[in-house]
Amino acid sequence: MAKTIVVKQIGSPIRRPADQRATLVGLGLNKMHKTRELEDTPSVRGMVNKIPHMVKIIEERG
Repeated sequence: MAKTIVVKQIGSPIRRPADQRATLVGLGLNKMHKTRELEDTPSVRGMVNKIPHMVKIIEERG
């Protein structure tokens, strides 16, 4: 079974650089307080680490 993480959007993309907004869309987030369960891979972790002020890791599973 693959390890997963649950990520929640806690910050608004308004008045943020385009690359940060694109990172949110890449994670499947686009509205405040939306959560997604994503596979725990280095690329996903890198995306989360790029915008720590806009997302929060709620839970790690697996």
